[in-house]
Amino acid sequence: MEERSADDLPQEFDTSVPHSARVWNYWLGGKDNYPVDREAAEEYKRIFPGIVDVARAARYFLARSVRYLAGEVGIRQFLDVGTGLPTVDNTHEIAQRVAPECRIVYVDNDPLVLAHARVLLTSTPEGATDYVDADMHYPEKIIEKASRTLDLTRPVGLTLIGVLGHVQEYDEARSIVNRLMGALPVGSHLSLADSIAVGEAHIKAHDRYKETGAVPYLLRSPEEIRGFFDGLEVVEPGIVPITRWRPDPGPFDAPASPDVSTLGGVARKTH
Repeated sequence: MEERSADDLPQEFDTSVPHSARVWNYWLGGKDNYPVDREAAEEYKRIFPGIVDVARAARYFLARSVRYLAGEVGIRQFLDVGTGLPTVDNTHEIAQRVAPECRIVYVDNDPLVLAHARVLLTSTPEGATDYVDADMHYPEKIIEKASRTLDLTRPVGLTLIGVLGHVQEYDEARSIVNRLMGALPVGSHLSLADSIAVGEAHIKAHDRYKETGAVPYLLRSPEEIRGFFDGLEVVEPGIVPITRWRPDPGPFDAPASPDVSTLGGVARKTH
């Protein structure tokens, strides 16, 4: 990753309101969170206990989709938009375990994520890992910065896992996906997953989270999630509850409910 001076760092992060990356980190059992995040996370979990299964399932879906793209498809470049806080088995670790020469660019605009990424997101000698401090509302800026590390004449695996709910207008969210994929060559793939509402408890927990002052996260319909894949060739088994997307044997993909409140899939750009 390129070195940054202290002057390049974003302003100090706010610990007075919950932040989704830190709340997500808490649900995954991480330590990079603050009392305000833990309080919001526990309140959400009290109302909708299935949120912990959702967080874990999203992490495992990311791992399986990256392994699929690096392994079966042969993708050697990844653009991970909305990285979140580094945990175990980040995108570059999964991809470079399959092929050490993989090149990965992470994108986020949270100061805490940036601080951790500069230290933790290292690479194999054969490959490359970089971090882009950018807002997903500006896809062209993301592509411009990512092109310093990725060869955009060759296929790229774009991952958007649990991030598009931060974009309140659906048309804008669709535009972000289309503009990012539009800048990538044929043979590139999209790995995307996002939350849908699954009952009154889930909606109530979400509404209560918004009342904390945190940036709200929008729950979308299954039809809207499927719309993100329009114009792409969806690979089997389609756009499904993420625990059902090419599940690995073992205990990790066996949540209390077989269908968590997140749909996802992987699709190929063919033209």
